Amino acid sequence: MQPDMPPPRPLRGIALKTGSVLVFVVMATVIKAVSDTVPPGQAVFFRSAFAIPVIVAWLWWRRELATGFRTVQPMGHLWRGFVGTMAMGLGFAGLGYLPLPEVTAIGYAAPLLTVVFAAMFLGEEVRVFRISAVGLGLVGVLIVLSPRLTVLDGGGTTAEALGALLVLGGAVFAALAQVFVRKLVMTEGTASIVFWFSVSATVMSLVTLPFGWVVPSPGQAALLVTAGLLGGIGQILLTSSYREADASVIAPFEYVSMIFALAIGYALFDEVPTLTMLGGAAIVVTAGILIIWRERQLGLERARQRKSMTPNG
Repeated sequence: MQPDMPPPRPLRGIALKTGSVLVFVVMATVIKAVSDTVPPGQAVFFRSAFAIPVIVAWLWWRRELATGFRTVQPMGHLWRGFVGTMAMGLGFAGLGYLPLPEVTAIGYAAPLLTVVFAAMFLGEEVRVFRISAVGLGLVGVLIVLSPRLTVLDGGGTTAEALGALLVLGGAVFAALAQVFVRKLVMTEGTASIVFWFSVSATVMSLVTLPFGWVVPSPGQAALLVTAGLLGGIGQILLTSSYREADASVIAPFEYVSMIFALAIGYALFDEVPTLTMLGGAAIVVTAGILIIWRERQLGLERARQRKSMTPNG
């Protein structure tokens, strides 16, 4: 254990992770509430710009502000910012067309695709178990998508099909963003990655200005600012959770977001999930948990190998 790291506190880590999941679902709810009138690029701007003060205050409180500004891979942050901004924009656009639980379920494709992209671009070894779990999860995603992509058969509307493709595209870019993060963590600190992503996403979202930004009403502006503040708080809770416990302990609690999305979708938007969506989501969640479990097993195996190679092992 590194000397500056606190001892593991798994219950605290789980609580922080669950809190971050709830905050991000509420943030998505706020974005969905204004999606009829506010373009997704403008929503990305508010989400990113108003997260910066929260993140800067947090870094100042932790005495990590200098670390947050410091970087040795500016191009790495630029590319991570681009794919992350695309993921956010496509996801926000999809919220205007699909129910909140459905967007959440399709978004679960991101960690599955991260396994594939890490093998393709980072040379990570992916064995039969994990690739089989990825395949199972993608089958679940297809089940969730299937009712929306049957426009020609009369099973869905063009708008719903577009929404499904937008959210799926967002998941692809989110997975690519994770690949860039895995490369960045080799030389960059967490504070730097969090700070520069918010800055780059804010700047890149301005590219969408010519595509029809609107002057929000006071109520809409308040919701957009709230989304940004929630985004910053959620990022802090998420980052803090991984300081308290191992990723393998915390990661499965990402799927609590489905419970929150179902409850909020039903309460605020009268969204009743279909059995097809619930069944597909259950398959995706199962696959994700299997991958997390396998990652934990491989981590334990690597730790035993390192211990056996030490002189006192």
